[in-house]
Amino acid sequence: MRYVGRIIEWNDDRGFGFVTPNGGGDRAFVHIKAFGRGSNRPVAGTLVSYEPVKDEKGRLNASGVRFVGQQPRNEFARGRKGTRTTIGIVILLALVLGWLVGKIPVVVALAYSVMSVAAIMLYGIDKSAARNDRQRTPENTLHLVGLIAGWPGALIAQDLFRHKSRKTQFQAVFWTTVVLNCAGLAWLLASGNADVLDRVFLEFTTRG
Repeated sequence: MRYVGRIIEWNDDRGFGFVTPNGGGDRAFVHIKAFGRGSNRPVAGTLVSYEPVKDEKGRLNASGVRFVGQQPRNEFARGRKGTRTTIGIVILLALVLGWLVGKIPVVVALAYSVMSVAAIMLYGIDKSAARNDRQRTPENTLHLVGLIAGWPGALIAQDLFRHKSRKTQFQAVFWTTVVLNCAGLAWLLASGNADVLDRVFLEFTTRG
């Protein structure tokens, strides 16, 4: 039997909240995984329909949650899934290829590769922390890593861990950092400063 109710609490960082049925009744725990893939991000006050079920400890949970009056976006979500990964991999491969043909300084290609690996690790750690109620990685840290060349890896991680990819405010700041990083890279390459950094890097590694 499906109920119609309203989400009365929602913790977006941890991905869960509570819903109460219209007309009164016991509230049910609701997790982000109970929503269909591709659904909008829930917020407090959202009207939903759901199936009440009890877990092994007898606690009431909401299952099969759907937004009332909203068309599902599953087809769109399936089409979009993997797009971030594709963009991230293409960018990294383009940087490596640019280095191989002498268009991109090695220090630039190396910086993007190293910071992308760091971004993937940080997103994975934060996703695990969110699931296990541990201390989270600050969003400013994730944005900083993306800004200083880790954004291709961040795109891969958002797909890989299904993390931060549907949080509108986070995505707005994230794409701002991507634009700023690309503008900085363009200036660095056009000014010739990247070549200077490359020579310094090669001298340092040679001496080492």
